[in-house]
Amino acid sequence: MPTTVRLRWDGQAGGFGETAKTFLYDAFVPDPIASIDPSFPLSDAEEAAAAERSIRELGTQPSLGGLEALSRQLLRAESVASSRIEGLALSHRRLARATLDPDGTDRTARSVVGNIEAMDAAVALGAGSVALTVPDLLGIHARLFAGTEMERFGGRLRDRQNWIGGSSLSPRKAEFVPPPPELVPELMEDLCRFVARVDVPAVVQAAIVHAQFETIHPFVDGNGRVGRALVHIVLRRRGTVSRYVPPVSLVLLANGRAYVEGLTMYRAGGIAAWSTRFAHALTDSVALAATLGRELNELQEQWRAAAGAPRRTSATHRLIDLLAARPVLDIPSVAELLAVSYPQAREAVLRLEEAGVLRQVLVGRKRNRAWEAPSLLDLLDAFEFEAMTPTRTGEPRRTTRRPKRA
Repeated sequence: MPTTVRLRWDGQAGGFGETAKTFLYDAFVPDPIASIDPSFPLSDAEEAAAAERSIRELGTQPSLGGLEALSRQLLRAESVASSRIEGLALSHRRLARATLDPDGTDRTARSVVGNIEAMDAAVALGAGSVALTVPDLLGIHARLFAGTEMERFGGRLRDRQNWIGGSSLSPRKAEFVPPPPELVPELMEDLCRFVARVDVPAVVQAAIVHAQFETIHPFVDGNGRVGRALVHIVLRRRGTVSRYVPPVSLVLLANGRAYVEGLTMYRAGGIAAWSTRFAHALTDSVALAATLGRELNELQEQWRAAAGAPRRTSATHRLIDLLAARPVLDIPSVAELLAVSYPQAREAVLRLEEAGVLRQVLVGRKRNRAWEAPSLLDLLDAFEFEAMTPTRTGEPRRTTRRPKRA
């Protein structure tokens, strides 16, 4: 059974208020999970199996086949939502411009771009055959904070006590206090041993791994984002996800209260209840992914018609395919990505600008010239707005601005 350990908070010399007081508090220590046998009631097992089937079917839908743009945009949607859960809100327009010119962006944009890179690394890691290790997770964490003011904490397990909720000054009124730092290394090793198992249903394994990671809370910051990336490592390693990352963070964000309640259930021993709630979130995220795929397909067809149905081998046709995955581009990046000359890239960009598909913008601190696809950016922001409607819960809609059409 999980336990708690009684710890002492020593008042800081020269402090005031909470920081000057000495008091005792309890930290939660979860059970190891490497050898657990998570046996569930039949109804809960069926929900997990249904979620796994829906994820597998997403990757085989003929209408989405070959749509590289969907794969990329789902990864971004997942990263943006995971960042938003941590209070880092960013429109897809700002994100696309920051991706093109990361050095000319603000702190929030750099953090979200870092989360995309960390998520990308996690998905790639999940595709490998080597067992997941703690250094692998440290690498993802380091990628998350590279180039930010928190970089010094990246890639390091915490050496201090942290807590969730209450005051930032002390854990006196915390909602949850994770285990002491000296217990973190072994708990993380135990978690990686559980990830290596193949005798647990993939969706159940992902649910347990995520909840256990959030309970350990092994880093000073970035725990939520790395913990949600872990979901995709597990699903990719088990072969459940082949191409498209289901944007489960979007659903968890929309159902924030239920998400926190589910983690609390897990810590109280309700593994089956949490896993079922998590399976529902995955199933709902698959439906969102399929909707986005259909909308991207339709938008690309509209672009081709507006551009006069260019030949499939032309730079313009290929740029339309590229644009759906990269909504802000400059001519040098188009030339590089399409492996064409600068004049050919320029001609394709100007043709799409004339067709109303592209619009010229200035990006970065140096105000470099680039082009964006406003209809795609509007689609992505509208998709995220609609996804904020809670699913299977009575929660109010999460506060977010309705996107303005450009």
